[in-house]
This record gives sequence, C-alpha cells and structure tokens, in this order.
Amino acid sequence: MRSGQVLWNGQLAGILTQYNRSHYEFEYDEVWLADEFKPPISLTFPKSQKVYKADHLFPFFFNMLSEGVNRKLQSRLLKIDEQDHFGLLLATASQDSIGAVSVVPSNNEHQ
Repeated sequence: MRSGQVLWNGQLAGILTQYNRSHYEFEYDEVWLADEFKPPISLTFPKSQKVYKADHLFPFFFNMLSEGVNRKLQSRLLKIDEQDHFGLLLATASQDSIGAVSVVPSNNEHQ
C-alpha cells in the first residue's frame, strides 16, 4: 500500500491510496469537507464523504504526469518503472505541478 496527501495550495484536501495496481481510493479530509468555503479538488471529485474507488489511477491524477520523452527521462533519473504511474505521481507531483493541486507522499507509506 502506498498513499499520498492531496494538497490544495498547500492545505490537506484528502488522501489518495494505492492498495495494488488495480485498487485505488481517494477520500477527502474531514476538515476539508467541513469547511463550506473549500472547493472540490476537481469536478470529477465532488465534495462528499464517500470514498472514491477505481481499478486504475484516476484520470485527474494520471493527467498530472508528464508524457513522452519527459516521462522516460523522469523514470530513468528517479529509477521508477515508467508504468508505475502512482510512484511517478508521488515522486513528481509534489513540487512541479500545474494548478492548485499537488500530491506528496504520506508519512505512513508502505511499499
């Protein structure tokens, strides 16, 4: 299991978890949900207490990854399999992301 904190402008909005290559979940943080002025992180993730589940990395997060030659270069430099989308997300979406959302590895990460 691996997980990442999903941040909106540096504030914790939720947790993204990969249980295995075919089981992903996103869940909003309770504090984020309780604040009516905090927006959803995306139109595909309306604010809700429900746990969003998928058998692949959610498109919203997958689209935060680089493509083509840049992905190959990142994979080689970071020594992460190019097909390990979650690993690449955790390694690259914490600092160099476009927009308000970033993803940082959780402290309780188990690989």
